[in-house]
Amino acid sequence: MFESAPEFRTVADLVVERIAVHTDHLFGVGGANIEDLYDSLHRHPTLTGIIAKHEYGAATMADGYARATTRLGVVAATSGGGAMNLLAALAESFDSRVPVLALVGQPPTALEGRGAFQDTGGLPGRLDAARIFASVSRYCAKITRPQDICDELDHAIEVALSGGPAVLLLPKDIQAAPSAMPAEAKKAQPRIDRGGPVAAGSSGSPLLPHWDPTPPSGRGRGAPSIAESPPENGFAARQLGGGSALPRGVLETLAEVPAGAPVAIIAGPEVGTADARVELAAVARALEAAVLVTPDAKDAFPNRDPRFAGVVGVMGHPHAPELVAEVQLCLLVGTPLPLTARAGLDTALAACPRVVHLGAEQPFVPVHAEARGPLATLLNELAALASGVAGKARHRSVSAATVDEEPVPISTAAPGSIGARSDRGVLPELMAPPASGPGVRYRPAVAALEAALEPGTDVIADAGNTGAAVVHYLRVPEDGRFLIALGMGGMGYSFGAGIGCALGRGRRAMVVAGDGAYFMHGHEVHTAVEYQVPVTFVVFNNNAHAMCVTREQVFYSGEYSFNRFRAAEIGAGVAAMFPGLPTWTARTLTEFEHALEKARATPGPAFIELRCDPDEIPPFAPFLKEPVA
Repeated sequence: MFESAPEFRTVADLVVERIAVHTDHLFGVGGANIEDLYDSLHRHPTLTGIIAKHEYGAATMADGYARATTRLGVVAATSGGGAMNLLAALAESFDSRVPVLALVGQPPTALEGRGAFQDTGGLPGRLDAARIFASVSRYCAKITRPQDICDELDHAIEVALSGGPAVLLLPKDIQAAPSAMPAEAKKAQPRIDRGGPVAAGSSGSPLLPHWDPTPPSGRGRGAPSIAESPPENGFAARQLGGGSALPRGVLETLAEVPAGAPVAIIAGPEVGTADARVELAAVARALEAAVLVTPDAKDAFPNRDPRFAGVVGVMGHPHAPELVAEVQLCLLVGTPLPLTARAGLDTALAACPRVVHLGAEQPFVPVHAEARGPLATLLNELAALASGVAGKARHRSVSAATVDEEPVPISTAAPGSIGARSDRGVLPELMAPPASGPGVRYRPAVAALEAALEPGTDVIADAGNTGAAVVHYLRVPEDGRFLIALGMGGMGYSFGAGIGCALGRGRRAMVVAGDGAYFMHGHEVHTAVEYQVPVTFVVFNNNAHAMCVTREQVFYSGEYSFNRFRAAEIGAGVAAMFPGLPTWTARTLTEFEHALEKARATPGPAFIELRCDPDEIPPFAPFLKEPVA
């Protein structure tokens, strides 16, 4: 129940109470047309409100919270400019399928079309908020009657959790109206939205409108079939069908894999959003597979596991195409392989005799077979088949100890083959040309960062050269999370996302960004200071939009630059703004290591400025002449 409850429950009370089932934080910026919601939030005993400096920052906090916890991220903003400021962040959540619910205030319904301040009701001459937000959400609805709130809110939450975001537009008079909640809330009815048909009570990914359990035709792959005398193989020994969560086409393709053949897995961000890391590890061990990850899924598989084979794509490791080309089976798990993850792999995937996709989205590459559905369920089924557990899928709550048990080898790689990484040593890296400018280089800086990260620390990287270096060089700590916005690639994402991540996980987060990202949305540092959130902000300051500088040099004459700036003393400025915030400026590697050690002992937020070279070329394949990953 609410503390200091009013005489009657309002729609805003009901909204707050219901979202508290799915989250313990609400992020946002206040305003006249959302203040009733904040009044209800103030009286709720368990839901904590976090006020950001900008609605973009608030929405990225909700995004980071959702990615790190697999729970619902919630953001609330007022009408007009406040609402419009959400769009860039919601676009990222849309493209990356992050479960975010946006609650957006609107002017009172009686004033729409009558000169209301911030009117976006869609009447002649007015913006239409419903149409605008529909373009960056899986579901958007405007509440015009108090009695509709139960069904609409339940449905919006369901859609968001199936791969959001979802948006509810809440006019001020509707928020303040008495709630018309029945004794028992109605169950959400099946509907078709941009996320696909979602059944009432469903908790898995929606079935996409184009879903088909058989391999798509006309995509460069022949339909697989079982030979009359297939190679001896653990998969072929299993029954094909029998209520399996895996479609027959997938089972038939797996049945063709010769015994002892090498296998590779390319894991993507859906592994994290589906909370399927344990299940992925079980499949990798059962198949003795080498595991590659996409740049936005570095935490999908333990980076220090002998089977970890590095990163694919534009920031990836140069051996990845060769590895994929040599295997007999490549499993694409939780990634459709967009260009940032696929660069350099098209030829290798075409050479691979069996490519199977498991995940919610249509893959961007030709595959022999695919399966849609809850990813953890699909992986459990695959692990059970590969481990020889006929007719039984492992329990969803399988422990890490169970995963580490020696599996029954079924169609696994022979010792010393490409599937076994223990004899390969350190992963090969992209070779960037040496830099001669001022400051600390990317490679040693990231090595110092990694050395300072304790197990369980979460890392949030921003866009640009700094992000490329972190993706390529950094190993994610054990039990840590890794977040990066590669859907829209917006600069400044990491500052809000790091705060949401730290609050959601209840542990320290490390934000790594460039000075360009800091000047866009870095003043969310104020939010971390205000709420004493345990985030260490590391800003690589080269006084430039360095990736743009690199592009000017590599792809154009390099004789000009629009992207170099006068020197800014970011560390000194932050220290002056926030006298109680531990702040350091590092000009050498030794100073950086010292600052990281001091920051690690700080209970609340900390800030480190690291001086670096704007002309250093990062490990980003399009900028280099060698073969790309």
